[in-house]
Amino acid sequence: MTTPPDWRRIQLQNFHSWEKLALFLQLQDPYKDELLQKSSFPLNLPYRLAEKIAKNTLEDPILKQFVPLKKELILNENFVLDPVQDASFRKESKLIHKYQGRALLVTSSACAMHCRYCFRKNFSYETKRKDFEEELKTLENDTSISELILSGGDPLSLSNEDLKNLLTSLIPLTHIKRVRFHTRFPIGIPERIDEEFLSILEKIPKQFFFTIHTNHPKELDADIFSALKKVARLGIPLLNQTVLLQGVNDSVPVLEELFSLLSDHGIIPYYLHHLDPVTGTTHFATSEDQGKDLMRQLSKKLSGYSLPKYVKEVPGQSSKTPIWY
Repeated sequence: MTTPPDWRRIQLQNFHSWEKLALFLQLQDPYKDELLQKSSFPLNLPYRLAEKIAKNTLEDPILKQFVPLKKELILNENFVLDPVQDASFRKESKLIHKYQGRALLVTSSACAMHCRYCFRKNFSYETKRKDFEEELKTLENDTSISELILSGGDPLSLSNEDLKNLLTSLIPLTHIKRVRFHTRFPIGIPERIDEEFLSILEKIPKQFFFTIHTNHPKELDADIFSALKKVARLGIPLLNQTVLLQGVNDSVPVLEELFSLLSDHGIIPYYLHHLDPVTGTTHFATSEDQGKDLMRQLSKKLSGYSLPKYVKEVPGQSSKTPIWY
């Protein structure tokens, strides 16, 4: 029997039970009573992130992002199941084509963790078919596509063997010049960036971009930066996406610290996303005016490369829509 890689064994330590997590976080009443015990989008939290959460409080910025709370039951007619209308842009079951020159491959339904504000938590993932044959055929026939985004779920939830097979299949598609990873995996399980994975990237003749997702400086640590540096040494640009979340990072000090910390380690803050209004996330919502004010203040404090674009997704538009401030 083959021994699973280290990152797979670490992933088995994830919290999936609210009872075990409540005990670990020493949550007492009335805090424990605010946990959502049953959710269609289950709890999935890496142990290393749980270790960073303050005990016996619901005000921790990591807890708010990953732990199901009863606030998710608040309904609002403006918050819907598919706010970005992914279903309308599916060309194949695992291929989404919204923007000119770029397509997104839904590589997996699995993630290292479940973000409670995820806009794709209601997505009807194709799970029966493990290959990407139909998607690759479509990509082969559409030479207008020069960039492929690997998303999901999370592309790093695939095994190295599956990733190698997928990336090798892209080599003959010479019109695809750039391949972009969208991943949250290194934030929860930086061990996923192992030597085998790095070797695969090094041998594929495409220009890679590596886009991580982090929302609060408390998520980051030396192990994460060390793992990402290994990717950067291959000549792969590192980018970051952040979602503006009420009660998590909707303040100048938090965002300034986050964007400065990322920049200090060679990771360019790429986008600050206005929240996609998916069902169950009203408690995370900020106003655009609030976001604009934050950006105006941050622009006075940060270098240009440390200041992300503030954007929202408007279904049917030709790109992310900038929110000018």
